[in-house]
Amino acid sequence: MFSEIISIGDELLIGQVINSNASWIAQQMNSIGISVSRINVVADNHDEIISALSESSNRVKIVIITGGLGPTKDDITKPTICEYFNSKLVFNEDAYQDIVSLFSIRSSKVTEINKNQAMLPDNCIALPNKEGTARGMWFEKNGVIYVFMPGVPFEMKTMVSQTILPELIKKFTLPAIVHKTVLTQGIGESYLSEIIASWENELPSHIKLAYLPSPGIVRLRLTAKGEDKNILQKEVDLLVKKLEQIIPQYIYGMDEELLESIIGKLLREKKQTIATAESCTGGYIAHLITSIPGSSDYFTGSIVSYDNRIKIDELGVDRSSIEKHGAVSKEIVTQMAENI
Repeated sequence: MFSEIISIGDELLIGQVINSNASWIAQQMNSIGISVSRINVVADNHDEIISALSESSNRVKIVIITGGLGPTKDDITKPTICEYFNSKLVFNEDAYQDIVSLFSIRSSKVTEINKNQAMLPDNCIALPNKEGTARGMWFEKNGVIYVFMPGVPFEMKTMVSQTILPELIKKFTLPAIVHKTVLTQGIGESYLSEIIASWENELPSHIKLAYLPSPGIVRLRLTAKGEDKNILQKEVDLLVKKLEQIIPQYIYGMDEELLESIIGKLLREKKQTIATAESCTGGYIAHLITSIPGSSDYFTGSIVSYDNRIKIDELGVDRSSIEKHGAVSKEIVTQMAENI
């Protein structure tokens, strides 16, 4: 079962806003067994929206669309929808009463612009929006399901979780998808792939491996697809255990665990404390460590020695070493670490 996501908005195309909605929706779709085969970002433009809807309908049976449902003139999605689905906008009393209730809670008056949010295509299924004024819309055309939602993240997320996912689960017999991510550090992607090559080559055809590198960390994501989730989970767990035997020195956690959280647990278990001496990082390491609740159990403090005077006066770094090796050098880092 495949789907596509269409995100509408000029702000996404000029880089003003990061398209976090699409990645979140993709995660939710995968969680119920629906794979996302494509994510498309289009402008607030009539022709672009029509083209994106038409092309997606030729490839998949489920199209999820966000954005362009606001009350202002730059939001053109609803009129475009009406053209595509051969419908017309009509006043929806239920939607209007929801808007009135929402504005009443906020002690605000419903303006004419807000009232226009109750105008919906006459052939859609209106989806509730408990967090805002823009209703979602569900269409079915030529065997394809189209779901339109507002682009405001907290409105969209509530709609997906409480309405859209349950409806899709009821409508389809969905396959099982199991993801497991193994977190590694201390080794580069290419070296890692050489070490685990035999293990990777023995993966069954229904289980895929993806390398997800970032500075200092490589995530290994296993994705298993099949009919029985319990069987898939057991297969994946067994594969992870084998991997742990091959590279135990590089694995530090699983799935969404954070390196700073793992470090905190180790420090707490060992009853040890940590302090940081930072320069180019500007205190960022200290920030990561203290972002974990309860970090006061093991974090004592930090000196951000951005200027060499602070390295010398506060950390006791040898002035002549800075002159000889430079501030960004192994010799200076060693002194900073020892003296903190």
